[in-house]
Amino acid sequence: MATDRDEEFTRYVHAHRGRMMRLARLLTTGDAHWAEDLVQTALTKLYLKWSAVRPELGAARYADKILVNVFLDEKRRFWRHRETLTDEPAEPGRQAATGSGPEDRLDVLAALERLPKRQRAVVVLRFFGDLDVAAVAELMSCSQGTVKSQTARGLDKLRDLMAESLDTLEHVR
Repeated sequence: MATDRDEEFTRYVHAHRGRMMRLARLLTTGDAHWAEDLVQTALTKLYLKWSAVRPELGAARYADKILVNVFLDEKRRFWRHRETLTDEPAEPGRQAATGSGPEDRLDVLAALERLPKRQRAVVVLRFFGDLDVAAVAELMSCSQGTVKSQTARGLDKLRDLMAESLDTLEHVR
């Protein structure tokens, strides 16, 4: 028999799981299975603390903090290597995308994947999660200066990676 606490948590999950999955998919650069694992782990940890957390007092922020910490912890495990399986090898002469279509999305995800984990987390939270510097600092348990420097470094590296990707495509054509 479900308690009021369980029902409240279930309502929370139904309302926020989609948002958490979107954030996790960005953190994992599109790996749906890994994102699902992260969200499930984060929700399990959130459930264990649910009696001390209330939705109106920032449960979403707390859940995001757990999700980011689970992601960072997973990335620290050197034995955990992920492979992406495809039906066919990538075509080296693929045309550069000019719009905001699926090709651009894949290019951005590929570049995000090459960022160091903390830079990736900061960039995703700031620009895809639309959080301000203070909120990201709180979520990642670091100073606002660290968030700013990691953001600047991450964006610089993303620019370089995207330019490198375009240069590679130009040389192949």
